[in-house]
Amino acid sequence: MTDAPVSTRLSSLDTLESEAIHIIREVVAEFERPALLFSGGKDSVVMLYLATKAFWPGKVPFPVLHVDTGHNFPEVIEFRDRTVERLGLRLVVGSVQEFIDSGELAERADGTRNPLQTVPLLDAISSNRFDAVFGGGRRDEDKARAKERILSLRDEFGQWDPRNQRPELWNLYNGRHTVGQHVRAFPISNWTELDVWRYIERENIDLPGLYYAHEREVFARDGMWRAVGEVSQPRTDEQVLTKTVRYRTVGDMSCTGAVESAAATVRDVVIEVAASTITERGATRADDRISEAAMEDRKKDGYF
Repeated sequence: MTDAPVSTRLSSLDTLESEAIHIIREVVAEFERPALLFSGGKDSVVMLYLATKAFWPGKVPFPVLHVDTGHNFPEVIEFRDRTVERLGLRLVVGSVQEFIDSGELAERADGTRNPLQTVPLLDAISSNRFDAVFGGGRRDEDKARAKERILSLRDEFGQWDPRNQRPELWNLYNGRHTVGQHVRAFPISNWTELDVWRYIERENIDLPGLYYAHEREVFARDGMWRAVGEVSQPRTDEQVLTKTVRYRTVGDMSCTGAVESAAATVRDVVIEVAASTITERGATRADDRISEAAMEDRKKDGYF
């Protein structure tokens, strides 16, 4: 009696993990001063986890970069700092508030600071001479991100030209750039929100508690539940309620909405996301509703 043949085919998650680790290693080998965008959100947490796997048992060989709007959820900032300390990483912070205080940026009429992140981001990249920046963008999130390459060239002004992108045939990535230019790298570009959550479940990855169901004071605006906070206050005609909610994405507190949910565990979230018919950005990000091309316009200017 012969033994049954052993399958060597990778699972879908193993394939995505392998691709992402390959991209991270390729970028580190090809570029001199890479950095990883790390906000404490789930995609950046998964990115950092993949980077630790890519170079284990050594340390992650590049710093992490966060553009702080000043309107971030306190729980996420605490998680960011705790993670950086645990892994012994260097954290570079670009502050929107500092640019507002210096007069280089002005508050928007709607109070949202997410669109103001571009200038501090480009300043941090330039002043630290980063030539490659890892981002956690995924193609399923938005039309603009769907058409961006895994290695995306940015010009001397940090801008992206969607009509001038390089082919990426046979998993070959062209990182050539001249002085002043840099490249954005998106190792989890081919992942979906469900893939991210299944991977978090499989690898038992820690996340900020906002991603799971909890009670919070909220008010309804623009079809979303906004949290009551210092930078997010209801108008006189908006009623404050206590709801059981969770966040599918965590960004600027003033423009990120929660969703009603009883998903208190990773398994619950996986089941909930599997049944969802709208992306997390489409469901919970007011800044992406400014126009049909809101994300693409910001990316052209240098946004993530």
